[in-house]
Amino acid sequence: MTADGRGTGTLCLVTGATGYIGGRLVPELLAAGHRVRCLARSPDRLRDHPWAGDVETARGDVTDAPSVAAALRGVDVAYYLVHALGTSGDFEETDRRAARIFGEEARAAGVRRIVYLGGLTPAGVPERELSPHLRSRAEVGRILLDSGVPTTVLRAAVVIGSGSVSFEMLRYLTERLPVMVTPSWVHTRIQPVAVRDVLRALVGSAGMPQDVNRAFDLGGPDVLTYREMMMRYAAVAELPRRIILSVPMLTPGLSSHWVGLVTPVPASIARPLTESLRHEVVCHEHDLARYVPDPPGHPLGFDEAVRLALRKVRDAGVVTRWSSASVPGAPSDPLPTDPGWAGGSLYTDVREVTVDARPESLWKVIEGIGGENGWYSFPLAWAVRGWLDRMVGGVGLRRGRRDAARLRVGDSLDFWRVEEIEPGHLLRLRAEMRLPGLAWLEMYAETDGRGRTRFRQRALFHPHGLLGHAYWWSVSPFHSVVFGGMARNIARAAAAADGTRGARERAPAS
Repeated sequence: MTADGRGTGTLCLVTGATGYIGGRLVPELLAAGHRVRCLARSPDRLRDHPWAGDVETARGDVTDAPSVAAALRGVDVAYYLVHALGTSGDFEETDRRAARIFGEEARAAGVRRIVYLGGLTPAGVPERELSPHLRSRAEVGRILLDSGVPTTVLRAAVVIGSGSVSFEMLRYLTERLPVMVTPSWVHTRIQPVAVRDVLRALVGSAGMPQDVNRAFDLGGPDVLTYREMMMRYAAVAELPRRIILSVPMLTPGLSSHWVGLVTPVPASIARPLTESLRHEVVCHEHDLARYVPDPPGHPLGFDEAVRLALRKVRDAGVVTRWSSASVPGAPSDPLPTDPGWAGGSLYTDVREVTVDARPESLWKVIEGIGGENGWYSFPLAWAVRGWLDRMVGGVGLRRGRRDAARLRVGDSLDFWRVEEIEPGHLLRLRAEMRLPGLAWLEMYAETDGRGRTRFRQRALFHPHGLLGHAYWWSVSPFHSVVFGGMARNIARAAAAADGTRGARERAPAS
């Protein structure tokens, strides 16, 4: 654990600081005068955030009791912002176990309050009939309320903010489909809430009286069907009126694949969201205002929340995105130590190109790769790989970039995750596509012994089992086209940006 000793205010632990809400909550807590400690499995993913130097970090996982106990030491308020989003396997048991560990360790550490952001559940619907996603969130809330530590459970339905998964799903469905055939859940009534009001509620909950131990509904002033949300989004975004036809036979599973086809949200994440829309989710009280008063103009209405979110998107001011958090099932292993790695086979493909440009011009191209800028090589091959990944439940290429020009450690980048950046020199990406192994892609801007700019590119693959080896050798014949073309085109783009042209490729190594 590292600490910078800043401040003397309330010490808040934020779990899920690498996620969408957690990454936005930290600076809000700092601005309110609190001290902040972040619990993360990979603290390095926090280092490029503007607030990284103002917080403590603790390495750990909410399912690991010793690391949770260490992170909670001396904490006054603990924010629980994690959940094992999924639709299969034992994610409910994982959520249950993690919540019990967190509650027990918080009580043992003398934590004054736990604050949990959960999901708004429909009134009058038996818990067994809820989606697994909503059922698990409700159970986590109960476990924390019963932990012996005064707990605030905030229950929100659809969060509207730039980069939120709910907003991105709404945005892409509405913008891409002027005429759409939709599932019947578009007629379900929902009470969306602006992310600004969610953050305000989270920060304000830190100061609740000791005797408050309960759940609060959290919503905006508007109750709308999903169809009305799409229509009003179109109006705010100045799009032509949308034609929406609902089809009752679209099941949650088919709905999730439909959402995955049209939006950047993969089916594995879309399914729990669409399942949760089967039931009406409307607030039945606004008691939170007794403890966290609403300032003038709040809570924000739906149209204003959309307007603010669109402004952030258009101004490239999105602070965190839904993809800030790791995708369920995506590999998270760091790059093996190289070259002295003893973990088995490690295939590599290395390309080096001499570039007629300054190193800073080359770096600008490297840091701008992906998203709308593409991958500088055989676009059809990259597109096909992205579609294949989505067909098997992966994220595909459409997550894009958080920022068109700048990257930071932890950013998602299409079907990659930024694992390491050395500004001006190295960009290392870890694959989050579905693969029979682990893969990385490194790009370097260097200067050779003669003072010339050199681009070095290295693809690495650690196979899992026989299928992994077969995969590498089946795609290796295409490396000269994909990776070789990529190296040459990046060099040409840098030279063009620098007002020069030409690139000389060296023989590939493997």
